[in-house]
Amino acid sequence: MDFAAAFTRDPQAAPYPVRCDATAAAGFAVLAVALALTVDDGRRPDAVGWALLLAAHVPLAWRRRAPLPVLLAVVACVAPYHALDFMHLAPIPASMTALYTVAATGRPKRTLLVGLSVVSITLTMQLVVNPHEMVELLRVSGWVIAMLVFGASIRLYRQLVAGLVERAEREAERKVAEERLRIARDLHDLLAHSITLIGVQASVAAHVLVADPDRLDRKALVGALEGISETCREARAEVRTTLHVLRAAPEGPLPDLASLPDLVRSSGADLTVRTGEAKVPAAVGAAAYRIVQESLTNAVRHGGPDPRVRVDVGLVDEALTVRVTNSVAAAGGGATGTTAPHAASAGSGYGIIGMRERARSVGGTLSAGPRDGGGFEVAAALPLAERKVTV
Repeated sequence: MDFAAAFTRDPQAAPYPVRCDATAAAGFAVLAVALALTVDDGRRPDAVGWALLLAAHVPLAWRRRAPLPVLLAVVACVAPYHALDFMHLAPIPASMTALYTVAATGRPKRTLLVGLSVVSITLTMQLVVNPHEMVELLRVSGWVIAMLVFGASIRLYRQLVAGLVERAEREAERKVAEERLRIARDLHDLLAHSITLIGVQASVAAHVLVADPDRLDRKALVGALEGISETCREARAEVRTTLHVLRAAPEGPLPDLASLPDLVRSSGADLTVRTGEAKVPAAVGAAAYRIVQESLTNAVRHGGPDPRVRVDVGLVDEALTVRVTNSVAAAGGGATGTTAPHAASAGSGYGIIGMRERARSVGGTLSAGPRDGGGFEVAAALPLAERKVTV
């Protein structure tokens, strides 16, 4: 067994405590008999002495189940043994083991009270047997106090290790939860955007087929079907990348600002990028890409039959700004800004929440809501320098 693990583990939670302690008690009993026969420190035990000496080791089999009762039982056997001036060193291992167990498993207050009681009993017995041996009195008291301090130190060490392990487990659980949330956002953004585009392109194809069968616009139909095919290929590639992340073997770079033109072009929106030569961290670029992707998905889904969407990316005060605006009135005379929030909330409800979480994950902020004069706007500010994220 690892020595460090033995000290770290809670003694009362160890497997087979009675069996292990009974084996240890038998070993201590053999050692006590050997000491009683070989060491000249008091008179050799007689029948009563042997009975008391061996009886003092029996309770040790349950020392982890009931530390304090075991200590009392050991003291009840050892005290008369010492009072009869039998070989004093023989029962010391059993006595020290019982003391250590109480100190290692009990609270500080109980350990202090037990220590005072044991020292008092020990001094009383020593004064009765050898009233003139002051050095022996100090030595015995020192051993008792040292064993109690050692046991209390082990208990504090175990508590410290348990606290560190618990903190590490909580941190690991938090990271797992964050990773799951990130993957959920990726899947939501990817699938929602791709499925929305496929739906729009399929509607175009259906319209071409049924609008005027005699004058079928084959070019428009082929374009819509090719768009569906291309969107499916892109979705499949990104899903494959996400699955590699799940398997802890990611392949391919994260989406970034360089990927925005293709994304915006597929949605028919206008794009303006004003970042110059600024170096955008990968996490910030990925967050900006996903925010634009989700905003375009919502614009296509809720922006009416002919949405006019504009994407503007720039730099303001060491922060990357992302602004996606839809300035088209919805069918029926209502403004998109008045219908988009309702439509978004009527769906899964995770779109705007996911965008806010993405912005917050890199220390930024995001706002989304109706524009003055109609339409809907999503605006995010993502700091380029690392900031402490607050949840």
